[in-house]
Amino acid sequence: MHDIPYMRPNDGVGPEITAAMTRVALAVRETVPNVPCGVQILAGCNKEALAVAKVCQLQFIRAEGFVFGHIADEGFTDACAGTLLRYRKQIDAYDVLVITDIKKKHSSHAITADVSIAETAHAAEFFLSDGLIITGSSTGSSAELSDLQALHGKTTLPLIIGSGLTLENLPSYWKLANAAIVGSHFKIKGNWNADLCRKRVQAFMNGVDTLRRQLPS
Repeated sequence: MHDIPYMRPNDGVGPEITAAMTRVALAVRETVPNVPCGVQILAGCNKEALAVAKVCQLQFIRAEGFVFGHIADEGFTDACAGTLLRYRKQIDAYDVLVITDIKKKHSSHAITADVSIAETAHAAEFFLSDGLIITGSSTGSSAELSDLQALHGKTTLPLIIGSGLTLENLPSYWKLANAAIVGSHFKIKGNWNADLCRKRVQAFMNGVDTLRRQLPS
């Protein structure tokens, strides 16, 4: 995330980036051999991420621009479902799940303003996504409750909160999603650019445990 400014795949993302991410992913895989792991390579380098996941025995990738084009801060991001899933077949990576952002953060969706998030989700499902990631407008911004409510129970795919989940708003989002990607909240003072804070991680997981104990047995 610190390798800024980001480049799009069509801009000539170099092999050194894929090589470096492979080295990092292998180190993570060796450290936590029995925990499901995934990878994302910014910005929208989904084929490269699939290749890394394949050789590092990771379980999933996070893919941008799966369905419907949009304008991101690094430029236009086009839909890629067709080419990406054909590439997954080409490298025999069927065991790598492709989890996809819809109406993603740091992007303008004016060109698809007449397409609801529910329609976007259905398109991703039709194009064989393995899961849907719902985000706020930027890193650390909470996903809209209304977006999750519009999708809850309306798709067969897992719903994943992709930004802005905190210990404070966790109870409100708890029953609307199947999983969450938590980053900024785990950092010192909730700043994505800071170091991890063990106390914040532990407090959040304690909150998760409390909510789990409230579930019917």
